[in-house]
Amino acid sequence: MVEVKNVTKMYGDKKAVDDISFTVKSGEILGFLGPNGAGKSTTMNIITGYLSSSSGTVTVDGCEILDDPKGVKSKIGYLPEIPPLYTDMTVRKYLEFMYDLKRVKLDKEQHIDEVCRLVKISQVEDRIIKNLSKGYKQRVGLAQALLGNPPVLILDEPTVGLDPKQIIEIRNLVKNLGKKHTVILSSHILSEVQAICDRVLIISNGRIVADAETENLSKVLGKSDKLRIQVKGSKSAVINAVESIRDVKSIKTERELSDGIYEFIIEENQNCDVREAVFYKLAENKLPLMLMQSADPSLEEIFLKLTNDTSYAAKREAVK
Repeated sequence: MVEVKNVTKMYGDKKAVDDISFTVKSGEILGFLGPNGAGKSTTMNIITGYLSSSSGTVTVDGCEILDDPKGVKSKIGYLPEIPPLYTDMTVRKYLEFMYDLKRVKLDKEQHIDEVCRLVKISQVEDRIIKNLSKGYKQRVGLAQALLGNPPVLILDEPTVGLDPKQIIEIRNLVKNLGKKHTVILSSHILSEVQAICDRVLIISNGRIVADAETENLSKVLGKSDKLRIQVKGSKSAVINAVESIRDVKSIKTERELSDGIYEFIIEENQNCDVREAVFYKLAENKLPLMLMQSADPSLEEIFLKLTNDTSYAAKREAVK
């Protein structure tokens, strides 16, 4: 649906985007992450046609942006971080204005009604936009992006400045939109990306440092050398038993889950697997093992390690 191929953007002698390539499949929700100044917004603006690239191509639904810019733009609904609203208009008049501006061919009244229902703004469509809450303004911005039913939606920080309830509502809305649209979502809220996105792409210093399905992103950093266990029994007995195992580097108590059940993090020596030894040692000491799993790094840890590390190429290959 969206193909970015060898795109580079120069500002003078500085490369804001450095020869990046990726594709987004139809119906996929892609989380686009990167620290400030990484080239994230520049890339999104190139895809939408607001900026031209210095080299490389962008194709949306079979249309190449330089060959058919109007055709590409008609296939994209774009919500910038600050929604492009005319705040002295009512919601309805604004959407009618944007409908005309986009030259949408669908039945006007019926289509706007449908979009308002979808983003749940029907009850405020006669109100002046400047009098709406931040959450409703964000919904109105999303409604204009949906006019014309574009196959691709590009959402730049759609939940910025919203309260927790509004964030959950927008998050659920985006997940539902992913059933009928290809979505590229930029966000600094990493838990949000994990909850919404099928795939995550991380960019740093203008280059892609990771591109993987959300649940497989921890593979970027290789096998975890930590285990998470939950054990019923004396805390000190568990620590003494596990510390006696060869190749256990350390064990620390994370928390008490309930009366007599504790969670621990075990750190193994590099390239070692102590799972079997832990199981038998705890059984030998009559300490019931309730759970054992790999303590994979969080998305926050992956993001920080990748964006602070210049060896992006090796890590990207690890994902593949």
